[in-house]
Amino acid sequence: MPMPIEDIIKRLGGPEQAARLTGVSTEAVRKWRQARAIPPKHWTVVLRETGLSLSDLQPATESDRPEPPMTAPSPTIPAERPPAATAALILADGTVLWGRGFGAHGEAASAIGEICFSTGMTGYQETLTDPSFAGQVITFTFPHIGNVGTTPEDDEAARIAARALVVKEDLTAPANWRSAESLDAWLKARAIPGICGIDTRAITRRIRDGGPQTAIVAYPADGNIDIAALQAQARAWPGLEGMDLAREVTCTQAYAWDEGVWQWPHGTTPLPAKRRRVVAVDYGAKRNILRCLSSAGCEVIVVPATATADDILSHDPAGVFLSNGPGDPAATASYAVPAIRGVLDAGKPVFGICLGHQLLALTLGAKTYKLERGHRGANQPVKDLATGKVEITSQNHGFAVDDKSLPAGVRATHISLFDGSNEGIASDRHPAFSVQYHPESSPGPSDSRYLFDRFVALIDSLSHTA
Repeated sequence: MPMPIEDIIKRLGGPEQAARLTGVSTEAVRKWRQARAIPPKHWTVVLRETGLSLSDLQPATESDRPEPPMTAPSPTIPAERPPAATAALILADGTVLWGRGFGAHGEAASAIGEICFSTGMTGYQETLTDPSFAGQVITFTFPHIGNVGTTPEDDEAARIAARALVVKEDLTAPANWRSAESLDAWLKARAIPGICGIDTRAITRRIRDGGPQTAIVAYPADGNIDIAALQAQARAWPGLEGMDLAREVTCTQAYAWDEGVWQWPHGTTPLPAKRRRVVAVDYGAKRNILRCLSSAGCEVIVVPATATADDILSHDPAGVFLSNGPGDPAATASYAVPAIRGVLDAGKPVFGICLGHQLLALTLGAKTYKLERGHRGANQPVKDLATGKVEITSQNHGFAVDDKSLPAGVRATHISLFDGSNEGIASDRHPAFSVQYHPESSPGPSDSRYLFDRFVALIDSLSHTA
């Protein structure tokens, strides 16, 4: 008799460790559970890591499989569409949740992505315009969305990279002096659909327990929702693993940034007189990162994600910044790692955030993996290993650096207090450091803004010794 798939996954150390050992995503491990079998191409690794025998992995025959209950209806497909429903949320596992649509109508294919949840209580506009959400359907765990409206000043990018959003309550009417447009109208103008009336707690628990999966928000203008076709489409979508999305959200040519951080109600802060030239590589950079660099005393030149080391160094930078961004770092690494390696070899100070952190780690010889749940929200506790200080941080990432893969000369500097995953590294051989979280906030706390000053101090220390 084959061993139950759940027992095999436990022997491998759980879903995340099983995914790491076999080189797949946690979504693939979830599909093992659905199929109640592990593909034969992974058997060699499983046998080596668990000590099981081949007979333990052989798929069950039809006579071995338990009979499904005859009277229990499927919990994933409701018998009929509720009268008030104008939209649906369809998951790759077959689940269908009916709700009320808002924002833009559109083809269901334009609203397909990996569903995730964000735990932030504020900053929905900044979250939606963060390029790191490219390819994702965002579930907001905070129930009241729309209450501060929208304003162009809070956009973190020129367009929305997220595919759709899922909320519990109807959108709240704006009640804020800065609001220029309601969230509903703002979404319509940007062709982004949303759905409300969804049990977002249930969605969050499903992601927490079973890992991320593909989702579609269907809100067609004609009201015709073909559930069977959408379920098939969700199952067929390949997922974010292996996707290079930085190319989709990066700038197309180099430009200068000269705006400081916001200081309400007076606008932006004046820039320091002394400014060090920093090249920021745009893998999906948030505008508030660029503001923080400027306010810290940097003359910022932004270059596309595909810029080579020669392109970057041609600007004669005193330092190089690696931005946040979406997608699988291992895919973006094909062109990013050679460029970063060239910058390090030139002795330039380097500071990375989020995807930039992962790409720096890959350049230094470490590995990355897909998190089972991801970290998204403005309330994530991180511990500084050197000082013991705990910072509350803003985060948005579905991949992480594998601490166990850090080579000699690269040390972990920060860890997540949620799951112990890596949140920062520093090199002992190069003037380079990075963090997984977002010290620029927007949204979120400003506990970690000091990291921009640390980067400038590193630049200055090297210029004084040159």
